[in-house]
Amino acid sequence: MSILPTEAYADEVAALGIPLAHLDVGSVAKGPSAILAGARVLRAWRPDALISFVYQANVLGRLAGRLAGVPVVISSVRNERFGGRGRELVLRATDRLSTVTTTNSEAAAERLVARGIVPRARLVVIPNGLDPAPFLEASACRAAVRAGLGLPDGRFVWLAAGRLDAQKDYPTLLAALARCAGPGPEHCLLVAGQGRLRPDLERLTGQLGMADRVRFLGVRSDIPELVAACDGVVLSSRFEGLPNVVMEAMAGARPVVATRVGGTPELVEQGASGLLVDAGDPAALASAMGQVMAASPASREAMGARGRTIVAERYSLASLGEQWLGLLDRCLAERGRHDSRSPLSADVPGAVTPARPLGADRPGAPLGSQPETPPPR
Repeated sequence: MSILPTEAYADEVAALGIPLAHLDVGSVAKGPSAILAGARVLRAWRPDALISFVYQANVLGRLAGRLAGVPVVISSVRNERFGGRGRELVLRATDRLSTVTTTNSEAAAERLVARGIVPRARLVVIPNGLDPAPFLEASACRAAVRAGLGLPDGRFVWLAAGRLDAQKDYPTLLAALARCAGPGPEHCLLVAGQGRLRPDLERLTGQLGMADRVRFLGVRSDIPELVAACDGVVLSSRFEGLPNVVMEAMAGARPVVATRVGGTPELVEQGASGLLVDAGDPAALASAMGQVMAASPASREAMGARGRTIVAERYSLASLGEQWLGLLDRCLAERGRHDSRSPLSADVPGAVTPARPLGADRPGAPLGSQPETPPPR
């Protein structure tokens, strides 16, 4: 089921033989009808488990899943922030309707527990995963992609990728880039992504005198090729869960400069695979970007190689798939030990023992592994 229009991928899903349903939750007023429609779909499909992602889907999934009698309902919160206090209260109030909640970084988990959104014993950390193959294959396309974008060989190219909204704090990035002007390699910034702030950001770019150094590319489906074409990836976010763009940069063996938010420090080894700075500090961000640009090609290659190793060792899809399957097995086994009373009665089937209790071991480790020296994202 999807709460977003499905036209972009409906044919691909149908070709795989997977049933697909669209639930319209375009406004709060449509919520009750969407919940009832979702429950009808679930009664017809009769799944053993329902997994939902993002706030609206989590609320809908908890209510529709329990109305339909789905044995296991798993919610997933993918960011350390996901809206105002009202949303937090709704998730807290409906928490017991889910069997367990997952999130993708230790930092996000700590924030959720501290704000009382999810009890520690009902929260499981399973990081994002990545298939490195497209990034390895794209390495051979670097020259062709740069030529297609009109980028000279000697220019240092930064890539930023993500929605053009307040979370990503592009004004701080643009201010930092403006501070990088002067002695040093000629450089530019590619921005892949779309959002309501694009006109404001284009206007700010002109005001900073950087119209010739910043290119807004809009929505792109060729991120591996853009990573291959760039020399470094930069993220200026105010908050995050476990940012995919950082993982993609590392898979593409590119050094990363990023803000120290969410699970980013769980990915990036400071000084080894990239540099981390405080959020909202253009001077610090500019300094870190300058360090990467001034580094020798060999040093940058070493940083990129370390990042690629981290992704391969800790965030492989195979490893994370095992974690998800292990969690589902545990949830179903736990559900089997409860009676079959209506999930919307006084007692909802209780929590399972977390697959990876908060802080028990590092991101990407196999389920049940013992604590060890914490690494990065």
